[in-house]
Amino acid sequence: MEESLKLRIQEEAQRLFPAIREIRRHIHQHPELSFEEFQTSAFLKTKLAETGIEFTGGWVETGIRAVLTGKTAGKTLALRGDMDALPILENSNTLYASVNAGIMHACGHDVHSACVLGAGMILHAIREQWNGEVVLLFQPGEEKLPGGARLMLKEGVFDDKIPAAVLAQHVFPSLPAGKVGFRGGKYMASTDELYITVRGKGGHGAMPHQVNDPIVAAAQIILALQQISSRLAAPGTPTVLSIGKIIANGVTNVIPDEVKLEGTFRTMDEPWRMRAHEHIHRICTETAHAMGVKAEVEIRKGYPVLDNDEALTERCVQAAGEYLGAENVELLEKRMTAEDFAWIAQEYPSCFYRLGTAGENGAFTSGVHTSTFDINEEALITGMGLMAWLTVKELGVS
Repeated sequence: MEESLKLRIQEEAQRLFPAIREIRRHIHQHPELSFEEFQTSAFLKTKLAETGIEFTGGWVETGIRAVLTGKTAGKTLALRGDMDALPILENSNTLYASVNAGIMHACGHDVHSACVLGAGMILHAIREQWNGEVVLLFQPGEEKLPGGARLMLKEGVFDDKIPAAVLAQHVFPSLPAGKVGFRGGKYMASTDELYITVRGKGGHGAMPHQVNDPIVAAAQIILALQQISSRLAAPGTPTVLSIGKIIANGVTNVIPDEVKLEGTFRTMDEPWRMRAHEHIHRICTETAHAMGVKAEVEIRKGYPVLDNDEALTERCVQAAGEYLGAENVELLEKRMTAEDFAWIAQEYPSCFYRLGTAGENGAFTSGVHTSTFDINEEALITGMGLMAWLTVKELGVS
């Protein structure tokens, strides 16, 4: 029974591929920034309606929740795809390149939404062969704090449809199309944004003895903050602190009154995360004091550690091996990137895995968040088919 259903899902994924490819290309060509996905949402609603899948819109304005029902009552399982793009100017000659200047689907959210829709179409077509309910989430604002996942949860997106498990996948240009990767337990880091203002007294660059130089103090603060990772974090605790932006706005012979620093702090240990925040405040303010200036520190708390449910992930690894062949399922290393799906994983058993998108001979290997990112579109077949297969394996065959 399961073998015939697997073949049916694979056939449906192949059959739907041209349509899902066009859907992905349309979304890619018309990207929208976080919490502004109005046209993307309208487009996906049209496709859901054409398929006959019931849905409600308006979740965090642009989000969508669709619900499919199987043959008999049973568990609820949710599939999540994000919709937002990034403020990046696309460097591509494809026919489906972004028409919205300075905005690009450089993180594959067009792929995620298309695959969730494709999985929903497959599950709708075979709804007499599985049990329970499936919730499809099309989520806004993954790329912007506080994260659309958290806001959808706050609005009660699961209050009347409590999922026994939630699945999500993410493009991965380090893996060839046709392969997927999993990791149980802690997989991705927490992320916090750092905003530090160093205030002193500016003046003429030729007379530094008459100023309280915030630039030199800011430099000392940047160096001192490296103690967070090298001396204060336990050696076995992944920790990253990076300053990515410095604004001084002086000139060659003018020392400004203030310097602004912006950066990120990431770790995989929540108690250490909170202690590190205290260290950051202390290092900034005390270093500034020692340099005769003042420092104001704002830490915007972002996404938590993404912790995949161990048992669910192991079941998904086994099911993925059945569907794709064990040779196409890989164990992933931990990553210090972050993902707002972590909010969902905190509340419900979840599995966030990677979808290979690379082509042959080094094609489609540009990293996410780059102007040249694109995918081998054959990955869409794997993406939607595997999602549907993992779903029926969790819910049970009718």
